[in-house]
Amino acid sequence: MHEKYQPRVVEEKWQRIWRDEQAFAARDDGTRPRYYMLEMLPYPSGRIHLGHVRNYSIGDAVAWYKRLRGYDVLHPMGWDAFGLPAENAAIKQGARPDEWTLQNIATMRAQLERLGFSYDWSREIATCRPDYYRWNQWMFIQLFKRGLVYRKRSVVNWCPKCQTSLANEQAEGGFCWRHEETPVEQRELEQWFIRQTDYAEELLTGIEGALRDGWPGHVLKRQRDWIGRSEGAEADFPLADAPNVKIRIFTTRLDTIYGANAVIVAPEHPLMATLLERSPFSDKVAAFVERVRAQPLRERAESREKEGADTGLQVINPFNDERLPVWTANFALAQYGTGALMSVPAHDERDFEFSRKYGLPIRRVVWDAVPSDPKATLKVSTIPFLGEGSLGADCGPFAGMASDAARAAMATYAEERGFGKRTVVYRLRDWGISRQRAWGTPIPMIHCDACGTISPELEENLPVVLPPDLDFSAGAPLATHPTFTKVTCPSCGAPARRDTDTMDTFVDSNWYYFRYCDPRNDRRPFDTAKVKRWMPVDYYIGGDEHAVMHLIYTRAWAMMMRDIGLIDFGEPVKRLLTQGMVILNGAKMSKSLGNIVDPDEMIRRYGADATRLSILFAAPPEREVDWKRVTDEHGDDDYPAAEGAMRFLARVWRLTYRWRDRCRAAAGLPETVSPAAEAARRATHQAIARATDAFENGLRLNVVVATCMELTNALYDFDAAAGETTEVADAQTMREGLEALTLMLAPLAPHIASELWQELGRATALTEASWPTCDPELAREAQLEIPVQINGKLKSKVLVAPDIADADLEAAALADGKIQALTDGKAIVKVIVVPKRLVNIVIR
Repeated sequence: MHEKYQPRVVEEKWQRIWRDEQAFAARDDGTRPRYYMLEMLPYPSGRIHLGHVRNYSIGDAVAWYKRLRGYDVLHPMGWDAFGLPAENAAIKQGARPDEWTLQNIATMRAQLERLGFSYDWSREIATCRPDYYRWNQWMFIQLFKRGLVYRKRSVVNWCPKCQTSLANEQAEGGFCWRHEETPVEQRELEQWFIRQTDYAEELLTGIEGALRDGWPGHVLKRQRDWIGRSEGAEADFPLADAPNVKIRIFTTRLDTIYGANAVIVAPEHPLMATLLERSPFSDKVAAFVERVRAQPLRERAESREKEGADTGLQVINPFNDERLPVWTANFALAQYGTGALMSVPAHDERDFEFSRKYGLPIRRVVWDAVPSDPKATLKVSTIPFLGEGSLGADCGPFAGMASDAARAAMATYAEERGFGKRTVVYRLRDWGISRQRAWGTPIPMIHCDACGTISPELEENLPVVLPPDLDFSAGAPLATHPTFTKVTCPSCGAPARRDTDTMDTFVDSNWYYFRYCDPRNDRRPFDTAKVKRWMPVDYYIGGDEHAVMHLIYTRAWAMMMRDIGLIDFGEPVKRLLTQGMVILNGAKMSKSLGNIVDPDEMIRRYGADATRLSILFAAPPEREVDWKRVTDEHGDDDYPAAEGAMRFLARVWRLTYRWRDRCRAAAGLPETVSPAAEAARRATHQAIARATDAFENGLRLNVVVATCMELTNALYDFDAAAGETTEVADAQTMREGLEALTLMLAPLAPHIASELWQELGRATALTEASWPTCDPELAREAQLEIPVQINGKLKSKVLVAPDIADADLEAAALADGKIQALTDGKAIVKVIVVPKRLVNIVIR
């Protein structure tokens, strides 16, 4: 053991040992309880950043802790390797996207290995490899056969910068999820969709049930809001001059339908073409529709200006046969409900504003509930009145009914007469997975003009492989490839063409962690028995930005895999942590700002252990970390947190170096100890208790780091008291303390911990060790120092036994000499005892 701590030497040594011995490979033999620790796999963009370091350091700490607690831990890593950056590199640099991606994977994997993360690399996957995306295609076909995949012409979100369509979740707020400043446009395309709405209710049930205690509340709220369940009713309003053409509206307030003054349809509504054909103002309405459809959804949703166009057509209110005008407006969205709504201005703020602007009549039909006391004065509220109440006299057979009773009766009335029904609608839409790019999983469908079918590729022909010689200078590389599209129809045998869209890359990340359980299976996506052993995932760590994309998609996908017989459960993740962002000196890090921190530079200067330790110590995992960088007098960048972490590890190293030989010769635990040794043992067992609690309750890794630092200070105090002693009991005391410290450091700084474990004379590797156990008797304080106050001001302190009763504590405080002198001749009004914490004596 060298006297000076040399991080690079130590870290390279243990990384080599771990790699050669496959130290972190899951045993998968059933001899231990299992634990699945998972961090979200990265996109291989070229190099890792501090956000990756933090995410993976948190996950690795949990993996190490669980191994030390006796679990067989599955802790894999892979690459979310399809995506737009690789394709853009091919366009700009003339590089093949597969070569660009695999080169980046090699670079990033080397970085992760330099950080010493305890991954089972034998299970590594890359989603761009045919042996992986083959099973994307296979599952797509199974879902197609089950009716969970379908194709339709639809208005889709279009990112002009990506030059591809986006799912609703990827265009939240009207901007592209990749390019947050690029407004999303609306285009009409033939698209493949997955029926995730079939699982909307189950997704909500999971939020209120299985996930409630294990997932962050803010993530569950965002998912709940995104799914957006609304109970209401649908009703048909037939065109007055063409009763067979019916506009179906959805409303959550059917009780207000007698106050409707118009029916408003979304510009994208499927009936819009029919309405334009019949409209006397078709040119004006068509211009309005075209202008609004070109606007980003976010702009429409957030616009304070409510704009509309009267089609000149009328519909019949099915409840009272009243003729109502048909309008289209910028706030009517095809994505919600049926894409049409009734305007009820007296009971809706938006409709009230719209009707006042365009001079539409306003009629109130719901009134404040009549008080139970007939002598009470009825308070009439102003309009728009948004609350519940009683229906007015002009509401036909429903007059006088309370709002909730009226809604039920009116829904029954509509159902009995065949013009409406009760229904539940969701903000969640079916997931459009078609992408007009080439670097993705080819959609395994074949179009045949001869027999008019769209058929899945034969399963024995999977995978449909991306050609290696795609021309990315062409606008559509797959469509223009000389052979990719040319196939034989599996239905009639005629020449046919292959679909040239690829799948959304979120399909790749939907199920990757299932594949980790059985990554080399060439017959199925995975063996069900192997998945049953490891799944569900025990702990999943990733960014909050995935709350309503990946984390909804993957839940729905698991439910679909269950329904096609691959698994027997629906919720794939028990516990979720969304770690906070890492910023630099108060600003978000980005390449454009030139403020990226290179983890390799930090490893070179401070070591992997210090880098990991410093970022874990900076804040609780769910909180944001503001990383500090300062420039020294030579113009070099310094990172105070990492510098401090390295100094702390060097202190631990020096203390171990001083005691190494004495500890090796001192087996067992001391029977009798000096007061200094007793204090050291107490500090050791108190530290074990605190660190264990921090891991088990809230994953407070910053507390674990602080606990290790406190124990180090206590052991240095003992070192100062013991000096160069050769007493066996002192060496046993120090060995117990250093071994406990080493084990607690293992999840945080595993290289130095492994080296110190070896130097302390342990024959077995740290990877085979067990987490230390706290002895409550040894952790108990010998005496408690209790402050004693008079009228709220500190006057003295008393030393008492840790288990002292309240009455005895009161007596000890009153017997204290200082207190007796101060209370002599005074009237004691009362004595307040905070058990084992404080005594306050009130006098006058």
